[in-house]
Amino acid sequence: MAKEARKLQRAQARATDSGSAPDKPSLPKPGAGMPDASAQVRQLLGRLAIPVVGGWVICGSIAAFVYSSTWRWILLGIPTVITLLCVGLLVFALNQAKKARGVASILGKVETDDDRKAAIAELELASKKKDPAAIFAKAQLELQSDPKQALATLERIDLTKVMAPVADEARGQRALIHLMLGDVSEARTLVSNIDLKRHQEPRTRAMLASVSAEAWARGGDAKKALETLGLFDPEDDIYEQLRPQLYRAYAFAYANTNDINGMKRMLKKLVAIDARLLGGFLTKRTHPLLQREAKKLLEQSGQVPRKMMVQRGR
Repeated sequence: MAKEARKLQRAQARATDSGSAPDKPSLPKPGAGMPDASAQVRQLLGRLAIPVVGGWVICGSIAAFVYSSTWRWILLGIPTVITLLCVGLLVFALNQAKKARGVASILGKVETDDDRKAAIAELELASKKKDPAAIFAKAQLELQSDPKQALATLERIDLTKVMAPVADEARGQRALIHLMLGDVSEARTLVSNIDLKRHQEPRTRAMLASVSAEAWARGGDAKKALETLGLFDPEDDIYEQLRPQLYRAYAFAYANTNDINGMKRMLKKLVAIDARLLGGFLTKRTHPLLQREAKKLLEQSGQVPRKMMVQRGR
């Protein structure tokens, strides 16, 4: 199966115009699953407003009835400190959002293979400063041609020195690459430390859930995978870019719970998006039933190399 998958990839590469960016629908598009920085800042502002307003109302009300000037200053000082801390956190968030928008603009200019190489070079400068947004973006672009290099780039993020949500995103991206390479045990180890409760942005949460679910399904805990995937509706418009990843995770989960009808339904949904997405199921350590059904649908779609079809008919 691995040999046939390589043949399929070579056939797709030959079919791609030489001047265009590599067309690899089995990979997430650069930027897919990345959070909306502006939305995150708005959410943070809403959350910070609660302790600031609450602090001033409560402490101010008490201070109005206190006769001691010392206690009055203490009571007014508490919400002041809270306000300053919240302002500092908001400034930090705005700075990170500005960096994220810069990275997004670089990704938005990528249309050809030359654009991708230029973007990687541009992002390298920022990634040397250990900017997580730049490292994530650089790795996503490298993933289109060299998964192992993308993995090495992501490993530059020290999981112990970044905020927990950022560490989770790094674990999720690394686990995704390990799954692509067939390294299920490494992927499962990484996702075991991801806490979905830390993530409120829908697309980021769905991306991490889909990767975690695939790792659990392929690692022997398909029931947990289905429970996690059940929290998301792939048909929701907000998950449009993530549907292939969610369908893929569902396919593995159904296959490993022997739900053949469910597995076939997910594979057909992938075919409806792009038949070449099924090429990812022809790799090593994939459930035999899933491999056979994916190959069958690929052959029916006409996307599989002719030589492979002749070999199957012998």
